Amino acid sequence: MSEQAEQAGQAERQERGGESTFTVIVAAVANLGIAVAKAVAGVISGSSAMLSEAAHSVADTVTELMLLVSLKAGERPADEEHPLGYGGARYIWALLASVATFVGGGVFAVYDGIHTLTHGQEPGDPLISYLVLGVAFLLEGYSLRTGLKQARGEADRFGVHLKRYLRHTPDTAVKAVVMEDSAALAGLVLAAAGLLGGQLTGSGVWDGVASLCIGVLLVYVAWVLGHANSELLIGRPLPARMRAAVRAELLADPHVVDVLELTTLLQGPEEALVAAKVDFRDVSSAADIERACDRMARRLQERFPAIRRVYLDPTPGPGQDPTPGPGQDPQDSPAAPSR
Repeated sequence: MSEQAEQAGQAERQERGGESTFTVIVAAVANLGIAVAKAVAGVISGSSAMLSEAAHSVADTVTELMLLVSLKAGERPADEEHPLGYGGARYIWALLASVATFVGGGVFAVYDGIHTLTHGQEPGDPLISYLVLGVAFLLEGYSLRTGLKQARGEADRFGVHLKRYLRHTPDTAVKAVVMEDSAALAGLVLAAAGLLGGQLTGSGVWDGVASLCIGVLLVYVAWVLGHANSELLIGRPLPARMRAAVRAELLADPHVVDVLELTTLLQGPEEALVAAKVDFRDVSSAADIERACDRMARRLQERFPAIRRVYLDPTPGPGQDPTPGPGQDPQDSPAAPSR
């Protein structure tokens, strides 16, 4: 890849990274203010659903702080100790963030709901809770709008539907913001329903049920985010269509007979590795193979800017004798360059 193309790609990645950071900061600031307001309203009104929502917002704030740490940790360049970079650090912190959502939000909400149902609770004045829920709905809606705007832009860039992008994206920070803000809006509706049910019937059962539903919702969100991050930590390949395009790009070179093995690995939202065993034509010289490897690596990186490293291994095809001929030193066999 030319130096100008590399610089352009790096600038584009930094711009998208800055957009992810802004999205997370907006969500964190919104959730912090909402958490305080919900806690005050919950204490005044005696609503377990409002206290569950306060725990929900606290968990979301902690989650966003961890996501900010993950974004900064993943930006560090590769070094001798970590030759493949620090992309995995992003998913470790994001996994911890999903655990915070599970413990800090989901478990507390479920416990509070069960406690309300078993011990009973007299509903208080819900007016301040309704006001807080209304303001929180506006703030959460703005935060969700910011996350969806970035997600839609990325989905359009890859030419896929928004739902598919959110399901498969390796940018778990944006995925977490969208899912948590969507869950927050649903939780606000549930809390309002619990308050209204208690106000109309004079029973605290509605409030307890609302708290339980909020807890189950948060546990589900935590599980989805945790599963997505664990998959990326274990190692996830490029999408099937992209793998097929990479294989086709390699096979297009005139010196290539076949791609015997293709391994791809996502190392971050904008960082992927490609390694392949390639069967070259027997008539190709060592110089031809070296130039072909360099040429294929450049083409892949130009077509797919997310591919940062390409490792190609010249390998005899099936039925070919891999041993060196008479008088040939095994060390003289052509070695593929790595990029």
